[in-house]
Amino acid sequence: MENPTFQNISIMIIADPDYLKIILSFSYRGYSVELDRGEDNGQEIYSVWVSYPLGTMVAVPYASTSKEAIRKAKRWIDNRLDQ
Repeated sequence: MENPTFQNISIMIIADPDYLKIILSFSYRGYSVELDRGEDNGQEIYSVWVSYPLGTMVAVPYASTSKEAIRKAKRWIDNRLDQ
C-alpha cells in the first residue's frame, strides 16, 4: 500500500458549515456543560457538549427541547461519575 500524495487525496469542501451556537453554559459536578441550538430540516434541535479534564465530547447529540438536552446531559455526567 503506497502513501497518499496530494494528487490522489480527495478534498471535501462544505458549502454551509454548521458552527456551534451555544445558548447556555453552566457547570455541573465539575464538568463544563454547553447547550448548542441548531436546525435540521427546519426544526430546532439541541445538543450538549461536555468538557472535563481529559477533553470535550458530545454528551447529547440530539434532543428536541432544551430541557430534554439538559436532563440527558446531567444523566450522562452522573453515569460517568458513578462508574
